[in-house]
Amino acid sequence: MKLGGRIQAAIEVLDDVFEQHTPAAHALRDWGKAHRFAGSKDRAAIGGIVFDALRRKSSTLWRMDADTDTGLGRPLVFGTMVWGWGETVETLEAAFADDGHSPAPLTKTEKTSLAGARDLAMAPDWIRADIPEWLWPAFENNFAENAVAEGEALLVRPPLDLRVNLLKSDRAKALAKLKDMGGVATELAPNGIRIKAGTKLDRLPNIQSDPVFLTGEVEIQDEGSQIVSLLVDAKPGERVLDYCAGGGGKTLALAADMKNEGTIFAYDIDKRRLAPLYARATRAGADNVEVIQPAQKGKNPEKGGKPGLGKLRGTMDRVLVDAPCTGSGTWRRKPDAKWRLSVATLEVRLAEQTTVLDQAKQYVRPGGLLFYVTCSLLAEENEGQIYPFLEDNSDFELLSAGEVWEDKIGVEKSMPWSEDGCTLTMTPASTNTDGFFFAVMQRKTQA
Repeated sequence: MKLGGRIQAAIEVLDDVFEQHTPAAHALRDWGKAHRFAGSKDRAAIGGIVFDALRRKSSTLWRMDADTDTGLGRPLVFGTMVWGWGETVETLEAAFADDGHSPAPLTKTEKTSLAGARDLAMAPDWIRADIPEWLWPAFENNFAENAVAEGEALLVRPPLDLRVNLLKSDRAKALAKLKDMGGVATELAPNGIRIKAGTKLDRLPNIQSDPVFLTGEVEIQDEGSQIVSLLVDAKPGERVLDYCAGGGGKTLALAADMKNEGTIFAYDIDKRRLAPLYARATRAGADNVEVIQPAQKGKNPEKGGKPGLGKLRGTMDRVLVDAPCTGSGTWRRKPDAKWRLSVATLEVRLAEQTTVLDQAKQYVRPGGLLFYVTCSLLAEENEGQIYPFLEDNSDFELLSAGEVWEDKIGVEKSMPWSEDGCTLTMTPASTNTDGFFFAVMQRKTQA
């Protein structure tokens, strides 16, 4: 495919995303199935255009002075190609003339917009930050004068971060094997390796087909997620519960920190999310992972706790709650989720967070620790959950996560946000990671 055809394909995919409310990954998959002549480089290029366009949807449409009542794909792609990919009106016109699969010719209005008729510096803050307008007050409340910068940090392509599995390798050995892919040591996570994202047609390597991944020496895990796992500080011989384990990324990181000694119980209310963990644990050599499935519908729950978890009540040294959330901290990777988020969805997530905290607390032994984590940048999902929980549960107290950070990471490197001096918020702007909130609470022992 030539440039004009790729641009037209990206327009079609984006129109599907906005008109049919299709997740971008699904829209790209569907387009690929319907256009099997497109090669892997074509599909990668189209995907790059689509995701770059989605990251800067508001600012690009503002600069294009686009009519949002008509198709959004065309102005988004044209603006992305000029302001993100280095094309010009002249090169686009030449590409369209050379390819019969191109979009319709540029209009006079489009040419004027692409020439820079509107200065983005004059746009409202929420547009400059590319944050949904309805969400901007909450975002600004959280980051104050740094809100625009925090929003802008979500607009760049994310890197590929890997965690070295210490059960099978070490960072020096893994770095040597990943040197040709551009792997470098992460700044903060002591066992992390980063492969930087490129621009335009650059593609990240398919690490999942490489022996270093297939043999379990590395796992794909954002540096922020690695740090969260490290801050849990799981010790060999302990009993740890990962209450919302999902696919098990943090479970496997904790298992390695525990050196396969003790037990980490992995539970999730959705058994489908747990399914990949079995193969992942085997590949990683994580022998101390015990997966606990949720009860089948129609089955009576065990007494004293959630189905399958009754035996753990009040016995866990550490309980990790990686709570369901809006995922706003991952908008670099999933930019379409930013524009799909609604007030109703946020309210659902807030209710879910309250519920899982209330459920998970019962498994913490006296003197044990409860960790609350989200990949959200919204205070409502973070501090807004922790403080009401502490008010309703006087047997728990908030500890300083900052002290653990200083011990594990240090103080001379990039530092996370901390509104209260106890909880931590990592962000793309502050720590160059995905966004993560982290808090630790201890269950008091009886006097």
